[in-house]
Amino acid sequence: MTWQSPARLWLLLGVLALVVGYLVMQRRRSRYAVRFTNLRLLDRVAPQRPAWRRHVPAGLFLAMLALLVVGFARPSAEVRVPRERATVVVAVDVSTSMLANDVDPDRLSAAKEAARRFVDGLPDEFNVGLVAFAGSAAVLVPPSTDREALHEGIERLNEGITGVQGTAIGEAISTSLGAVKSLDSNAAKDPPPARIILLSDGANTSGMDPMEAAAQAVAVKVPVHTISFGTPSGSVDRGGRAIQVPVDGQTLKAVAEETGGRFHEASSTAELRAVYEDIGTSVGYRKQQQDISARFIGLGLIFAMGAAAGSLRWFSRLP
Repeated sequence: MTWQSPARLWLLLGVLALVVGYLVMQRRRSRYAVRFTNLRLLDRVAPQRPAWRRHVPAGLFLAMLALLVVGFARPSAEVRVPRERATVVVAVDVSTSMLANDVDPDRLSAAKEAARRFVDGLPDEFNVGLVAFAGSAAVLVPPSTDREALHEGIERLNEGITGVQGTAIGEAISTSLGAVKSLDSNAAKDPPPARIILLSDGANTSGMDPMEAAAQAVAVKVPVHTISFGTPSGSVDRGGRAIQVPVDGQTLKAVAEETGGRFHEASSTAELRAVYEDIGTSVGYRKQQQDISARFIGLGLIFAMGAAAGSLRWFSRLP
């Protein structure tokens, strides 16, 4: 927390002086009461008053003053603010290797479930799109705020949906960038703040060079966060024969580093969920210094009402 007018905090010394003055007065009052040797007379002159309750209104009043001084100093803190016109494109590998069951129940099913959770965790006003890729890439759901359409698109993520086998990471990035540019009529001239989340389990085997696509992303200032999903022992069954499909994240790591995104490795469903949550905190919001003086002033007013209510409840006298 920082202060826009820190010099005003010196007023807290005045509040501290009032606290000291109150304590001194209480001490004097107790000494004065002891001078009465006649206890019956003392009881009539100074009838018993609430013990701890008599200090509550004063305590609340002093706390109110302290909070108001803090608010007067205009404190500010770094808060998370949803990005305006923010656009996120999730690109998911649907190649044959994603059917490997080294992740329960298999890589693709786990990826779909994690994608649902990630999307549901983003602010409702975010535009989110979905791209599927194998040997080629296709936009399944253009970026929009329609979460129902997005969930339906995630359900359609299946092997062979793009019609071509392989792993075209470069094509996936280029297609995702095209989806961002088509967000609205102003997107070409005034690009929205965008991020691409790309999940795959292997190296590029077809289509555009991933580093060429990464250069395109750098040119339009769109970071690409990549997730390497799977284990070195993954395999798929083809005609009764197990074909090894070990995870390979070198290309994904290079793309993330080139575009200013982050590279993640996940070898289980739980790890993939954690990765998506981590990405969501950086993609979904931007950090901004914001004046929070109203919080202290509001709390101070509550304390003021508490002090007034305590005084009326315990110390008011009916005529």
